[in-house]
Amino acid sequence: QVQLVESGGGLVQAGGSLRLSCAASGRTFSSRAIGWFRQAPGKEREFVAAITWSGENTYYADSVKGRFTISRDNANNTVYLQMNSLKPEDTAVYYCALKTGRGSYYYAQEYDYWGQGTQVTVSS
Repeated sequence: QVQLVESGGGLVQAGGSLRLSCAASGRTFSSRAIGWFRQAPGKEREFVAAITWSGENTYYADSVKGRFTISRDNANNTVYLQMNSLKPEDTAVYYCALKTGRGSYYYAQEYDYWGQGTQVTVSS
């Protein structure tokens, strides 16, 4: 089993920054990537960013390119999502997820394990 624990969410004004963390533990040796997704009230869960387990490759949704940066600390099995220039439309519950298979990095159904989520609220 794999456990994922997110932290770092909160309330911030538009234009501000937050850094989310995702700590992975357990049987992570078969992992291919960690992704971040978000879900706003009344909306479907959407892809935000992903990073391969080696850290060599990163992927971003168009809506966050240039504002968000995903990175990982291999020594601590932790993935970060640095979010800058936040907008009210970034308000959502943010989830990290781990995938073990070869499928797309962009689709939630390709991920096998999920964290509990952390709330990000951006005020205007």
